[in-house]
Amino acid sequence: MQENYLISILGKQYMDGDQGEIQLTTLGSYVHKGGNRYIMYREYDQDSAEKTTSILKVESDNKVTLIRNGGQNSRLVLEKGQRHMCYYDTGYGSMMIGVFANQIKNGLTDEGGALEVSYSLDINSDLTSFNEIFIEVKNAQAEASYAPAPNEQ
Repeated sequence: MQENYLISILGKQYMDGDQGEIQLTTLGSYVHKGGNRYIMYREYDQDSAEKTTSILKVESDNKVTLIRNGGQNSRLVLEKGQRHMCYYDTGYGSMMIGVFANQIKNGLTDEGGALEVSYSLDINSDLTSFNEIFIEVKNAQAEASYAPAPNEQ
């Protein structure tokens, strides 16, 4: 995996009146293959030596599949207006959860761009959480070579 893209992720979770937020900026890969776009990056657990590879397969403007392999395996199918039963590993055990994508905004191009997804999770048809993911993909070499003009500082 050639890690030549800067991937910034903001994840928000709303559950029982509380809000959680996770931010991650990392190097990863971004490829266009077979009509799909793939955003791939690695995450490392600070408490263990395990690493997780995350792959976002953007199949269309209405469908994204999130695949995680490593310490916690999961496969979430996010399709606008559709509920899917998906495999999710918590690290303490695995379960099937319902996933319903409310909105997908696909602003990805061959050079990078942005992807926004909002979705809800349910267990046994009981709403568990509402989630939002904001992802920005930029060519890392282009970012490194940019130097602001004196009047931009």
